[in-house]
Amino acid sequence: MSTIEPFNFIAGLLVLTALFGYINERFFKLPMPIALMSFSLLFSLLLIVFGKVGLPFGDTARTVLQQFDFSTFLLHGILSFLLFAGAVRADINDLLTQKRIVILLATLGVVLSTAIIGLLSYGLLNLLGLGTPLIYCLLFGALISPTDPVAVMSLLKSMKLPKSIQTKIMGESLLNDGVAVVLFFTLLGIAVDGADLGVMMVSTLLLREIVGGLLLGLVCGALAYVLLKGVKSAQVAIFITLALVSGSYALADSWHLSGPIAVVAAGLLIGNRLTISYRVRRPLDEFWELFDELLNALLFILIGLEVLVMSFEWNYLIAGVLLVPVVLAARYLSVGVPVLLLKPFRGFTPNVVMLLTWGGLRGGISVAMALSLAPGPQRELIVVVTYVVVIFSVLVQGLTLSRLNHNQNKLLND
Repeated sequence: MSTIEPFNFIAGLLVLTALFGYINERFFKLPMPIALMSFSLLFSLLLIVFGKVGLPFGDTARTVLQQFDFSTFLLHGILSFLLFAGAVRADINDLLTQKRIVILLATLGVVLSTAIIGLLSYGLLNLLGLGTPLIYCLLFGALISPTDPVAVMSLLKSMKLPKSIQTKIMGESLLNDGVAVVLFFTLLGIAVDGADLGVMMVSTLLLREIVGGLLLGLVCGALAYVLLKGVKSAQVAIFITLALVSGSYALADSWHLSGPIAVVAAGLLIGNRLTISYRVRRPLDEFWELFDELLNALLFILIGLEVLVMSFEWNYLIAGVLLVPVVLAARYLSVGVPVLLLKPFRGFTPNVVMLLTWGGLRGGISVAMALSLAPGPQRELIVVVTYVVVIFSVLVQGLTLSRLNHNQNKLLND
């Protein structure tokens, strides 16, 4: 098997991104993440058809993608920069007004959703004759429970949702992926090593990684803040923030702390506590906005292309379709419980549970965690059903969320 040059691979992705972006801007005007993923998916299906009729393009693309480690690229590569780019531009005052519900959704909500999806998918998959151990069903629950910050924040820009709803969705998406990643890899250790960890031990591991990641991010962010206060060069400021992201994430990874939580904490601190001259702050903001858009585009292109390397057996596809309502039901319950707990203490926007349920988009993080599983029959099943849920989430939920909000408001006003 010939090895693809990294430069050629990146060049190909950039060409596709530019081409699909131009087509969307010129003719369709869809939200860019949805457009890029849709065109990339159609392009992949076209390559598969070419392969069926004897043309070599599909096989070549499949060979190239098989050499590409999507899971490592996202979880140990661009995820840190994507999370920081979102956090550094978030308004911490808005987040603080929603802190209770955001924290409950990102912690209790993720754990509750993981348990519900795990148990229901265990029953469904075994009913379909796809005998799957409970621990792998719980793994699926953990990886599909978090809302994806990349998908969420990209789509929120183009949606006219109430500000409180936008803040809840954005805040939850920034925090819950860190919780879910820790929970997923804790469960994966149980599945692989066969360790019998009790609820208390799992809770302790989660608490250590999350709190440790938070403290590390705040410390690294504070050190970067001290350096940035005296900087007058935009280039140096950009270098410092790049070092902050990569360094804090690498430290968290080596110390077995939550890297996503660390970079989010650092980003929120830098974005809301930094007082530097406009001459430096403006290009710094523009850099992270552009960098965020570029990485987002590449990620959604890759999600669409990953269909080329998946084994889409009919029973796996049927299972994925049937699990879509299971995931939505679990999302509804895992949102409804925190809202119910807080209702005696504060008011909520009408139909908040429905909007948060439908706005809980899944994306690349779920796919990356599924692809990180060791090769085997359980991996193939989980990858396919995850992909089906993610496709539905981004394309169907993403395209209809604004319409749902409009219809809900119309019903309230009638």
